[in-house]
Amino acid sequence: MLKPRILVTGATGKTGSVVVAELLKAGYPVRAMVHRDDGRSARLKAQGAEIAVADMSDFERVAEALKDVQRAYYCPPFDPYMIQGAVAFAVAATQSRLEHIVSLSQWLSSPSHPALMTRQHWLVDRLFSMTPGVAHTIVRPGFFADAYLVMIGFAAHLGVFPWIYGDSRNAPPSNEDIARVAVAALMDPVQHAGKSYRPTGPELLGAKDMAKAIGRAVGRPVRVVPAPTWLFMKAARMGGLPIDVISGVRYYIDDHKRGAFELGAPTTDVLDVTGQPAEDFETIARRYAALPHNRRTLGNWLRQFAEFVIAPLSPGFDLERYDRELRRPFPSEPKFAPESKVWLSEHAMAHVEPRAAIAALRTLRA
Repeated sequence: MLKPRILVTGATGKTGSVVVAELLKAGYPVRAMVHRDDGRSARLKAQGAEIAVADMSDFERVAEALKDVQRAYYCPPFDPYMIQGAVAFAVAATQSRLEHIVSLSQWLSSPSHPALMTRQHWLVDRLFSMTPGVAHTIVRPGFFADAYLVMIGFAAHLGVFPWIYGDSRNAPPSNEDIARVAVAALMDPVQHAGKSYRPTGPELLGAKDMAKAIGRAVGRPVRVVPAPTWLFMKAARMGGLPIDVISGVRYYIDDHKRGAFELGAPTTDVLDVTGQPAEDFETIARRYAALPHNRRTLGNWLRQFAEFVIAPLSPGFDLERYDRELRRPFPSEPKFAPESKVWLSEHAMAHVEPRAAIAALRTLRA
């Protein structure tokens, strides 16, 4: 029996590339949607994927990519026009009679969040759920483990782990576990249609817990160094992170400090959906420690030391100018996730013990 063809958007990304690999391994025909033909798309083609080059907002190209496709993994681009691409995708999905969309969303998604991307995620979740004739599954993780392990080079070479999130905690999932949850949903729409999943790691971790795990991964003691947000912003720009991403991350830092990622974590969604336990943080850290630029060599040490010294002196992002030039809409009463009744009712309640949920709502009302 022929297996359904599956379209994977964001196919060269952190979760999309794993979704492609896992589906191909399971014998599914995969069409990988990419922004351009390059070395990354060539690697997907070498694995056996069909390549479709399309911008998410280009309706005609998206419609072409969806021809003869039965299911899709929707991984939205981080750009201010994400909602336009999602509408184009929904229209094309309806015309092509797509059976099932598994979409990557956010744990923080809510209608009045100060981050544009997060408000758009909330709208897209509802758009796909309302798309006629198309089943929909939502995967909404919090901060990936990847977000913390961006700093593993400093830990490996300088013995420090910069931390900007106060005394809050998270149970961060691996890119691979997030992708495997999406793959399981794609392979069995009947079982997973209409459901939302929050993949997490197996335990809540604070800064010291992560530093110890990273220390074991890199083979040296690592200490936590509290860092101000302005320094993180400078380092992020120096590291090449796009302003579209950082414009949201500036708010996510506050959500983290307010405990948004602690509420209801950890979950058992990875185990329940995939049948395999979630990867622990140290296992993930060991993969990152083994990457060539993180190995403990003299050249890598010199590079990390230079970045450590130069970062405070480098220019940061001009986010106020970015907002002005973009002319982005802004809610009249912006609310971080833990302050939002909508967020608490739609996200947290499904993963929190009733007593904790009631306590959260009482705190909000107070």
